Amino acid sequence: MRVLIAEDQALLRTALATLLELEGDIEIVAQVERGDDILPTAERTRPDMALLDIELPGRSGLDVIPDLRRAAPDCHVVVLTTFARPGYLQRALQLGARGFLLKDAPATHLAAQLRSVAAGSIVVDPDFATTALRAEPNPLTEREREVLRACEGGASIASIASLLHLSRSTVRNHLSAAIGKTGTANRIEAAVLARERGWL
Repeated sequence: MRVLIAEDQALLRTALATLLELEGDIEIVAQVERGDDILPTAERTRPDMALLDIELPGRSGLDVIPDLRRAAPDCHVVVLTTFARPGYLQRALQLGARGFLLKDAPATHLAAQLRSVAAGSIVVDPDFATTALRAEPNPLTEREREVLRACEGGASIASIASLLHLSRSTVRNHLSAAIGKTGTANRIEAAVLARERGWL
């Protein structure tokens, strides 16, 4: 099984690669630390499996999934994260990930889960799956998520409009809808709550 690892923490990435390669049937063909390096590296190395962290510099591991599935349809995607947020799990599976695992699992367990994915199964950390099933689904549209992500750093309406090529009134409408759906008082609170629930 040829595996690509995308993880921004060098120590963890190296340790994970070393431990997985102790398994006789796993070869680590590439390691990247940035989300925007995943796609070109996968196109070059053609892995069978991509093990992706979510919060990566350059581009989110979740955001890469649709492009990776188009560019390398035979590559199974497994999300490996410390962020046990139901919204992340829901989004990962909707985008086509075949697994969602937490980083605190032992390497031998991870290897067994990767084999299950290679055999055609979808694997999710069982304890987390129970919690996620009880969570409310993400109520935000893709555009509302995009606008909230843009305002996380405190950007003005004008800046968000320019960045996303939208009119200011359209940005205000999306923010208003997101605030209403999250039951928060303002766009900053809406962005914080959406981030905590894994909706962004």
